[in-house]
Amino acid sequence: MVLETVVLQAEIGLFVGALVLIVVLAALFSAVEIVNAYEKRALTVFGEYRKLLEPGINIVPPFVSKAHTFDMRTQTLDVPRQEAITRDNSPVTADAVVYIRVMDAKKAFLEVENYSTAVSNLAQTTLRAVLGDMELDDTLNKRQEINARIRTELDEPTDEWGIRVESVEVREVNPSQDVQRAMEQQTSAERRRRAMILEAQGERRSAVEKAEGDKQSQIIRAQGEKQSQILEAQGDAISTVLRARSAESMGERAVIDKGMDALMEIGTSESTTFVLPQELTSMVGRYGKHLTGSDIKEDAGVLDSLEFDDETRELIGLDDIAEIIGEIDKEAEMDLEAMEQQAQAIKEGKDTSALSSGDDALDGDLETEAESGTGA
Repeated sequence: MVLETVVLQAEIGLFVGALVLIVVLAALFSAVEIVNAYEKRALTVFGEYRKLLEPGINIVPPFVSKAHTFDMRTQTLDVPRQEAITRDNSPVTADAVVYIRVMDAKKAFLEVENYSTAVSNLAQTTLRAVLGDMELDDTLNKRQEINARIRTELDEPTDEWGIRVESVEVREVNPSQDVQRAMEQQTSAERRRRAMILEAQGERRSAVEKAEGDKQSQIIRAQGEKQSQILEAQGDAISTVLRARSAESMGERAVIDKGMDALMEIGTSESTTFVLPQELTSMVGRYGKHLTGSDIKEDAGVLDSLEFDDETRELIGLDDIAEIIGEIDKEAEMDLEAMEQQAQAIKEGKDTSALSSGDDALDGDLETEAESGTGA
């Protein structure tokens, strides 16, 4: 009986010892709080806030303490897609991303139940409010302005929670299907308008270039016609001069021939005295100048004074004019030689004194005409 009592007491003592050991171990485990480097923990004892546990090993009251963990790194919150009506009554949908960071864990623990949910809900309402206060075109084009306005709206309430909103990014803003179709039609119409403008500008430039080309072509054609008229007029003038000279030479030759015939008739008559017309002596004097070459020089000077380039002179045959005039002068010289031979025959067959007086008068007239022609 006694032995049984001793064994029972030993078993009870062993159980109590084991129980005490378990309690001590549990107390030690509960009293040690290990905090990570990127965290802070709010400590409560019997539900009362005591302090923030810093990273590392922290000793807390066992069994009656509770630690609430806060991540101090930047956190990303997705804002679900929201539907809003813009100021110009156009329905749009948009979603966003909010980047937050816990700056004061005590406020985040005491001032708000769940700061992540609170910030997300606040961002949703702010996004709808900002979109509803803008025009449709502004919601599509002014993305940075929307981000800045949402961040500004979130800053004030989140500061009271110990949360800092680092950035807000609106990812997509999509109008309704009807609005998208209308915008596509507007864009297509704008592109067609620009294409028509570019085409009209191209046609205008082409017309201007064509008109400029026609103008230059007309100017060149007019210049060519002018030069052609000038050359034609010069050719007509030269031709007129040559015809006039040829007619003059032929007329004088005819007069001289008639005069020589008259001299022959006078020589066959019985009269010893006769009178020569002054015109006949003048023409004989002019033909006498051909023998000295003075008339050829004057004509050559007149013709050479016409200033033509080599191509033009070759084109109108101006270099051949001197040759033509030389042939005319040669014919005139041949006529003069024939006239002198006829005069010599008359002198040998008739009265010497009468012929000598007539010859002296003729020679005087010839010398006078030659001197006057040389002086001229």
